[in-house]
Amino acid sequence: MASRLSADEEQATKQFLEEINKWTSQHGVSPLSWDVAVKFLMARKFDVLRAIELFHSYRETRLREGIVKLQPHEEPLRSELLSGKFTVLGVRDPSGASIALYTAKLHHPSKTGNHVVLQALFYLLDRAVESFETQRNGLVFIYDMAGSNYTNFELDLSKKILSLLKGAFPARLKKVLIVGAPVWFRVPYNLLSLLLKEKLRERVQMVKMSDLRQHLPRDCLPEHLGGCLPLDVHSWNLQLLSEQNGRVDPVDELVGIPLENTSIHVPGPEAMGLAELMAHLNRAQRSGIYLEYEELRREQPPGTFTCALAAHNQERNRYGDVLCLDQTRVRLKARRNERSDYINASFMDGYKQKNAYIGTQGPLEKTYGDFWRMVWEQSVLVIVMTTRTDEGGRRKCGQYWPKEEGGQEVYGHIAVVNHRVDKQAHYNQTTLELHNTETFEQRQVTHFQFLSWPDYGVPSSALSLIDFLGAVKHQQQWAVQAFGSQWRGHPLGPPMVVHCSAGIGRTGTFCALDICLSELQDVGTLNICQTVRRMRAQRAFSIQTPEQYYFCHTAILEHAQRQGLLSANQ
Repeated sequence: MASRLSADEEQATKQFLEEINKWTSQHGVSPLSWDVAVKFLMARKFDVLRAIELFHSYRETRLREGIVKLQPHEEPLRSELLSGKFTVLGVRDPSGASIALYTAKLHHPSKTGNHVVLQALFYLLDRAVESFETQRNGLVFIYDMAGSNYTNFELDLSKKILSLLKGAFPARLKKVLIVGAPVWFRVPYNLLSLLLKEKLRERVQMVKMSDLRQHLPRDCLPEHLGGCLPLDVHSWNLQLLSEQNGRVDPVDELVGIPLENTSIHVPGPEAMGLAELMAHLNRAQRSGIYLEYEELRREQPPGTFTCALAAHNQERNRYGDVLCLDQTRVRLKARRNERSDYINASFMDGYKQKNAYIGTQGPLEKTYGDFWRMVWEQSVLVIVMTTRTDEGGRRKCGQYWPKEEGGQEVYGHIAVVNHRVDKQAHYNQTTLELHNTETFEQRQVTHFQFLSWPDYGVPSSALSLIDFLGAVKHQQQWAVQAFGSQWRGHPLGPPMVVHCSAGIGRTGTFCALDICLSELQDVGTLNICQTVRRMRAQRAFSIQTPEQYYFCHTAILEHAQRQGLLSANQ
């Protein structure tokens, strides 16, 4: 391929590979090949910096959407690839660009999840742009809506398809043709503005089937559109599957590298000051904030749940649908004759701090030993419990620590002694002493239990929760100082364990408030939506209800008013 590049293009390819392969060597993975490098550079007209940016955007998008280690011969991906929903036509447009086709009428949201559709799209397009001609001449994407109904349309999926093509896929996107759009799509023309970012909107044209002759060669019109593809056009998909045997995706290894620091919470470009937050809340009202949450809720978790779903780990999950991502789960240290290192717990980053929290479920009786082992292994100094053990006649969490002063229990190889209980209006603070019966070391841990927070709901008083958060942070600070030179990690100390029942609703709300208030104190701005999105990338499904998400907004404003940070006219 090098001979088909100009001298400047070859030089740019060498420069790109030099930069990317510094990064691959840091992660101990195979270097990127020349051919793959050219693909990314072609997509950005050999602008090296933009191509590097595209490479990481592509890699992170695939990881975020779970498009990792694709198995095209296994279900459900195989059926999706052969459904004809996506294909690449065997002809090119007059400029030499490849023509990719998405047939909307073949999509049934009730039968196929977005996740599988995006896997199929990436797989087919990745194979299409292996062609040097396609890399050089680009891609035309036809969004064929002819004959489709509203039931075939999914705004979130359409948004993702078009945005991914523009911002995260290594191909020159020449244009997007939306063909045969039904009346319900054409009339509220703002549907396009919902779907597309401004830069992409310029390249999108809504065309009638009869006008396509201006854009495409005659031999792929008109019978190939409107969901009536002849079987020979699908042969491209079949041929790909037959060629796949043993083929390894050259970027798969790189895609699997966890996102670096993308979840550490730092001020972003869309951060708001308090006045802006109040204006946003007044403008959006509760219903608008609920819709914002709904968009976040629909985003697929960025990773896999393989370990949590393993048969021998199922009994360690309190709820079958609340699982840990493989990429962020806490691993128990290996012990002889133990089959699994699994505990339903996830590392979560804080404000400018990696692994500030461990979000976990309320321990089950059979996992008490695992819980205390994790506390010991991770040098935890503070445990935050935001649930009662029983609520509404249901067991929400086991009594995993000795409740009464002077009580002691042994969990696995950790003995726990209750030294003292301080009862406050809204919470109990218990001083526990841990004894490791194997190493004969001992350590002090403070257990906080907040008592005024109903399951699925929000606390009766935002200020009582913020005062509780203040007490927790003060204790963490004091404990880190007392720990002294034994702690060599982040100056804010080891992770705090935070749990409720499932470890996502009240746990997520508590952590989101801590992150946002820390940022507010540091730089005077915050971004609740970005904070929750990043949290959910580590502890999947964090913040369980729109009410909890709305509460984050009102709690911060209540705190700001009490602190005199909002002027009277706001």
